Amino acid sequence: MDAPARVLVIEDDASTAAGIVRGLRASGFQVDLSSHGADGLQRILSDAYDIAVVDVMLPEVTGFEILGRIRHRATLPVIVLTARTELPDRLRAFDLGAADFVTKPFWIEELVARIRSRLRLVDERPKRIVRWQGVALDLDARTATIDGRPAALTPTELGVLAFLVERRGRAVSRNVLAEQALASLDDPDARTVDSHVARLRRKLGSGAAAIATVWGIGYRFEPPPEDVA
Repeated sequence: MDAPARVLVIEDDASTAAGIVRGLRASGFQVDLSSHGADGLQRILSDAYDIAVVDVMLPEVTGFEILGRIRHRATLPVIVLTARTELPDRLRAFDLGAADFVTKPFWIEELVARIRSRLRLVDERPKRIVRWQGVALDLDARTATIDGRPAALTPTELGVLAFLVERRGRAVSRNVLAEQALASLDDPDARTVDSHVARLRRKLGSGAAAIATVWGIGYRFEPPPEDVA
């Protein structure tokens, strides 16, 4: 039996949040709740969720800001919740990568139906698995194996690896890696990036040769052509 889909709900209104969590759990989902934008953003970046439900008006970090920060993680569907019905808000949400838009107040049955619809679309997509030199990286599930065994990579290390793999052949600066792949950390800088890449290389074994240092810039994923699939 498949594990239930993991849903992250980021909603600061206690009554609305309780109703959403109760309804989603009753529908068979595994649900985590965050009531602050900053905490919700960190959870998205550091954990593996199947879908997120995000309110626009949040303390500390707004829903729009969350969408902007996770835009590079295109595999995570985000359903936006808001009481704001103006067209510019809807367009902004979609421009930032939202998968769907639900206006408050709403029926929990409608939210459940929209979540299931989005998850079906994800399940129907071809799997994006990249293999090289004994390493297999599932870009959608954010999991990796080495010689057929689960790789002991942290969520942050997986994020760095996936970010580089998705940009195969392109030099990625340390600043971009710090801002995007290490966004869940406190004040990441170039030295933080270097330390994470060094640990990642040690864990990848022979597959580490595919992560090339671009002197003065950052790193590039470029395995031998005959080894990548």
